[in-house]
Amino acid sequence: MVTVQSLVALFSLLPLFFTTMAQPFPLHQQDLESLREIRRNLDDLPGSDFFSSWDSTGADPCSSFAGVVCQPDVGGGLYQRVQSLNLGTGLAGSLGLTGSLSPALGNLTALLQLVVYPGNVSGDIPDSICNLQSLQYLEITSNRISGRIPACLENLQSLHTIDLGYNNLHGPIPANLSSSSMALRVLILTSNFLSGPLPNFDAQFFHIDIKKNLFTGFLPRFPASLRYLSASQNRLSGPLTNLVPLPQLSFLDMSMNDFNGSIPTALFSYDISSLLLQRNNLSGQIPSMSQRPNLAAATVDLSHNNLTGQLPVGLAGVENLFLNNNRFTGPVPVEFVNNVYGGSLKTLYLQHNYLTSFPMPPGGGPGLPESGSLCISYNCMDPPVRPPCPASAGKQQSRPLNQCPAYNG
Repeated sequence: MVTVQSLVALFSLLPLFFTTMAQPFPLHQQDLESLREIRRNLDDLPGSDFFSSWDSTGADPCSSFAGVVCQPDVGGGLYQRVQSLNLGTGLAGSLGLTGSLSPALGNLTALLQLVVYPGNVSGDIPDSICNLQSLQYLEITSNRISGRIPACLENLQSLHTIDLGYNNLHGPIPANLSSSSMALRVLILTSNFLSGPLPNFDAQFFHIDIKKNLFTGFLPRFPASLRYLSASQNRLSGPLTNLVPLPQLSFLDMSMNDFNGSIPTALFSYDISSLLLQRNNLSGQIPSMSQRPNLAAATVDLSHNNLTGQLPVGLAGVENLFLNNNRFTGPVPVEFVNNVYGGSLKTLYLQHNYLTSFPMPPGGGPGLPESGSLCISYNCMDPPVRPPCPASAGKQQSRPLNQCPAYNG
């Protein structure tokens, strides 16, 4: 039987119950000790105050430490775990952190996201990071991280994004990091000292950026899911055949390598915003094709190669076109002239080829739009118009006659 006295006693406990429920669960001791150790290895650069809130002897780190996000333990324990750790502010003008990455990072075993913002952090990536079996996002950019990419990252089956760009990493990409068993979709290794041949990229990547490294050898296999690929400024060679088929590709930069052979026709059929193949050893003719609506807003740069034949009318419909420093011959098709003077073709660089004529619009046309840029110097003709060219084009307007007879027939 419920008595009045028992009800009074029950209600007297309710404030204590709600007070207890309002208090957040404490941070797991393992995570607390790890944060303390991480802090011992890192400091603010002069002018930065990121760690000013990291007082581990006082308030709850989950509510007071900058860059720390916690969630209740998924295992049902009455404590919280660090789920996201962002070291530094990432704000424009922020100087970032200095020091090194502590192996204690590997004890934050509930971590889903780890970010080290630009700064002066040096040393290796600790192998203990591979203990983070739930990690989905890893970003350590624009620091002075050195050593190799830990091969054990291939064991992190939940990892979606790796961004280690703008550091001092060396050695190869671990062979199994891009295997089909990985959940990896984004790989950014820009501007390091990575070397060796590229592995086959069998995971369902949609973004790969490996520019400004020391990679060598032929292009590997890429997945059909790929949308963004940049491998410029390496030492890659051989043909471009492994770039086909990549039907979802919207950005391609293979510039400043040593690729040879012809350009695959299929590259001009993609809905692509940038097709950058300049400064290689590509040769042969560009296939004849009608103007491509899929390239209407594109930038196409095929300059500084050994391409031959007549200019393909299919490229007259792009927005910015760089065909300079090749071996193109014959007259410039009228479609190029109409589009550059009409304003849809904003940049047309044809200098340093063997072109024989540029058919100006009747009466000279309306004049080149203010937003337009045209250069046709140093060809096998006396340019009918001489708008300003880049300094690299030189001052000579036409090729010497002794270079042109073979191309006039």
